[in-house]
Amino acid sequence: MVPETKGRCKITAMVRIVQAGSWLSNNVICYSALNCQHERSKMKKIFKYLSTGIAVIAFLTLIVLRVVGVDPQDQRPGLWLAGKLSETPLNDWAFTDDHYEIYLQTNTPYFIPHSVTVYCATYEGELYLLSAYYTGGTFPDMRSWNRNIVRDPRVRLRIGGQLFDQTVSYVSDEMIRRPVYDALGEKYPNWERPTYENMHILAVGPADS
Repeated sequence: MVPETKGRCKITAMVRIVQAGSWLSNNVICYSALNCQHERSKMKKIFKYLSTGIAVIAFLTLIVLRVVGVDPQDQRPGLWLAGKLSETPLNDWAFTDDHYEIYLQTNTPYFIPHSVTVYCATYEGELYLLSAYYTGGTFPDMRSWNRNIVRDPRVRLRIGGQLFDQTVSYVSDEMIRRPVYDALGEKYPNWERPTYENMHILAVGPADS
């Protein structure tokens, strides 16, 4: 075989080797791409199932909590209040003088209620709630439940295991504020009250007001 023919054979062989390598490389890349796509699809399905499962568990948990209730305790807030709902409007709240604290449920913007324990006192048969700003501040900025009732005055009270759907309103009338402040001092003699200007009074009214 002449040298020229041998050279052409070598070039042809090298071209074929390069083509074979290119084909192999392309197939490996395609396989890798398909494999990655399959893995991504599988991960998306797993994530979808997990998200759905978590959402279902959260929903069922909220239903259970709605039924059984989650009471507040001291400084820890609660959620829904459980108890027997009173259907009879009250004209005299004097019975609350026997209860040291009562529970108050407010409505939040995210549809899950926020409940707290509050001090209360009566004056001329009407019920008043207290929100104390011990370190000062402007109402309703210092308490989340204060902001809730300003936005939505509808509340639910629980007193002695019984529920009352009511509304609340801020009291600015000094003819009411002072005697209620004094009534709170009489009901809670061992309680270190905030100063008069840092004591915010809320009047309880009927639910349809």
